[in-house]
Amino acid sequence: MAYVHVLLWLFLMLIVKISAKVPAIIVFGDSSVDAGNNNYIPTIARSNFEPYGRDFNGGKPTGRFSNGRVPTDFISEELGLRPFVPAYLDPTYKISDFAVGVTFASAATGYDNATSDVLVSFEILFTVLYMKHTRMILTRTNYLQGVIPFWKELEYYKDYQKKLKAYLGEQKASETIADALYLISIGTNDFLENYYTLPKRQMQYTVDEYQDFLIGIARNFIVNLHGLGARKISLGGLPPMGCMPLERAENIQSGSACVESYNVVALNFNNKLSNLVMTLNKELPGIQLVFSNPYNKLLQIIKKPSLYGFDVSEVACCATGMFEMGYACDRYNPLTCTDANKYVFWDAFHPSERTNAILSYHMVKTVLHQFH
Repeated sequence: MAYVHVLLWLFLMLIVKISAKVPAIIVFGDSSVDAGNNNYIPTIARSNFEPYGRDFNGGKPTGRFSNGRVPTDFISEELGLRPFVPAYLDPTYKISDFAVGVTFASAATGYDNATSDVLVSFEILFTVLYMKHTRMILTRTNYLQGVIPFWKELEYYKDYQKKLKAYLGEQKASETIADALYLISIGTNDFLENYYTLPKRQMQYTVDEYQDFLIGIARNFIVNLHGLGARKISLGGLPPMGCMPLERAENIQSGSACVESYNVVALNFNNKLSNLVMTLNKELPGIQLVFSNPYNKLLQIIKKPSLYGFDVSEVACCATGMFEMGYACDRYNPLTCTDANKYVFWDAFHPSERTNAILSYHMVKTVLHQFH
């Protein structure tokens, strides 16, 4: 009889373990997962104005670079939490809100500290791109605007831990920190807004060496995050960045096709990120580190949009769909599409809400389900 009770107890413990939910989503990264932190720092890398957010709940432009929600919002909802993840610097939210989800991400940032200081006014960028590519670099260097560097996102997280412990108590907070799912989505800006735009890093590194430089930063970040108590971590890969509308628009000589050299770089960098994940899983005790790679799924959507219910993948919904993002994505532009659900991209750099949803559900189904 005692044997039966032991078996029943073990069975119940197994059910509890399987059904245990992630108590919180904690996010680091760039504009792919920023929910509005840049609204509260002195930068022009913002999207807290129409038409951004026009399909968000209530039609509110929150600072997300999307017509609606970003991937981490969908992942949070899919894992049984709230349907959105708030920005840490948003004063309308309190630690009681952040206890179940928070993003420290900052649009335009990157692994490389130098990346957070190279972005300029999108409106000026559009004008220069449209008229003379040669003046784009000159304008960018004249209008530097800093965003939150990657390392500072971790400093914000340390501050968050202190507040969480004061709110939940030491033990409960420690449990939340250990059981939370940490999502990292960053890296595209390092290449497109830094390495391939400004001369400094190209003079210092070959593109392969620059990738290794970034991998070293990624490694240190995860090691430090693990040291702070994180155990369930998703490291995001690069998208097929050569197929973004902005890059295609500049690729005039090839008929505005995808810039395959950029896609090759993304593939190579993703392979290095995948290897890093395997290495750290062996080195760091108790860690559950996974690689969430959007490359293949997004490329499939771009190449065969009709299979996913899209009409357009070459250009974006906003304005001409070729160059505009940020302030150049003007709500008064008559060319902006009326239905973003028909477009793979919302602006020249960022997917539409519907694309974000497809990618998010794919990630949950193929990678993140193990944390559910």
